[in-house]
Amino acid sequence: MSNNAAPLEPYPREGLPLDEARRQVLAALTPLAGSETLPLAQALGRVSAAPVLAAAAVPGFRASIMDGYALAAVSVPQVGHSWRLVGRSAPGAPYTAPLLEGEAIRILTGAPLPEGATRVLPQELVQAAGERLSLVREAGPNPWIRAATEEAAPGQELLAAGVRLGPADLGRLASCGVAALALRRRPRLGLLISGDELVPAGSPRGPGQIWESNGTLLAALLARLGVEVAEQRVVADAPERLRAALLELAAGCDVVVSTGGVSAGDSDWIRPLLAELGQVSFWKLFLKPGRPFAFGQLQRPGADESVPLFGLPGNPVASAITALQLLVPALQLLEGAPVQPLPRLKVRLAAALQRGAGRPELARARLQVGPEGELLALVEGSQASSRIGSLQGADLLLEIPAELGALAAGTELWAQLLRLPIF
Repeated sequence: MSNNAAPLEPYPREGLPLDEARRQVLAALTPLAGSETLPLAQALGRVSAAPVLAAAAVPGFRASIMDGYALAAVSVPQVGHSWRLVGRSAPGAPYTAPLLEGEAIRILTGAPLPEGATRVLPQELVQAAGERLSLVREAGPNPWIRAATEEAAPGQELLAAGVRLGPADLGRLASCGVAALALRRRPRLGLLISGDELVPAGSPRGPGQIWESNGTLLAALLARLGVEVAEQRVVADAPERLRAALLELAAGCDVVVSTGGVSAGDSDWIRPLLAELGQVSFWKLFLKPGRPFAFGQLQRPGADESVPLFGLPGNPVASAITALQLLVPALQLLEGAPVQPLPRLKVRLAAALQRGAGRPELARARLQVGPEGELLALVEGSQASSRIGSLQGADLLLEIPAELGALAAGTELWAQLLRLPIF
């Protein structure tokens, strides 16, 4: 496809704005076909492939919301009223006879109400003496009864298709008797780390060498977001070796991600190889960190189809930030889930921030709460794209517009929230 490749610079000279780059990436992709059925224990973080409906009412019977006494009463009883105690209902051991007017039973939280029972009196409002129960404190209008369909009615949709499953989703499905469900296929991701200077962590470093960290950082970041790296290569900056690695990854993966070798230096081979083996859609972002970035399509060997390639920067912070902004939304789309950008909130700078105007920046910051409850962002240490320490403990990515230079304490900015939801 290299003869038909797009020109290498179909973008503004300074690079594509992030929003436009994301739009182009998502427009080029379609969800992967296929699904698999797995038990709930293996479904956390996966995406539902089809709606799930309740097979029966849940809990399926009227139940007491608290420990107390169930009785048949058509109105709110008054202090001094009394009933005859005739039995007991507990979870798994219900009282089976109908409850008649003037009768009451002891009932525990979650236990079924017998036929005829219309109200539960909390135990702190009554006094039991032998076989008699008396109301000694005023009762309110709440009957303290859980409906038979409180969680779900028969045929009710419990889960839509395209939902990324969290603990609450799985818990509700289990409570409604669902043991397994159909899940969208996860993209197989191939990761290529390039660089002559890279040596494995724990190995001796030669002159000018550095310990390779992008593989660890990106694989851990993606795993945190529910994506597994299926294949990984670390390859020197040699075009023939890089070409072979790209073709191998394209043959066995749905997405290929590279780090390094995507700028304009003498040893930066990813972009020209992408143009040779497929097509470059765009190169270079108007963003700090993350200007060197390539996106395009790699032709799958021996097939009439291509796989997307994301050429991330070599600097680790820039690699992680651009992965969050462009790769993660693409993976969400491929898995058939709604594309969900990181949630945004407005914060104020806790301290002055020195910077030069020129490019929009995503600065790493900690979230703090001020004395009046205001949300503050604290930027600490160097924001260099090579310094992974700027990611440690980061709660926010501060969105700093290109035209802003030095920022005073108290400046209000939008920020992307990095914390994951729990449920």
